[in-house]
Amino acid sequence: MPRVDAYEVEGVVVEVLPQLICRAELANGHRVLAYGAARAGRVTLAVNDKVMLEMLPYDLSEGRIISVTKQN
Repeated sequence: MPRVDAYEVEGVVVEVLPQLICRAELANGHRVLAYGAARAGRVTLAVNDKVMLEMLPYDLSEGRIISVTKQN
């Protein structure tokens, strides 16, 4: 269930890091750490995949991935 005080933003994966973490770039050019998608859905992230992030207002440097759109 999504949090009430969270923002949902769309980003693009620019770097895949170890331990199911990636770096995503938002539409405004801001880069954030993204985590969480690969554990629940067994999805492997790749560069240029579009992700939907849930970010909390008090920490805009990281976000939890709530959906992934694979790019070919």
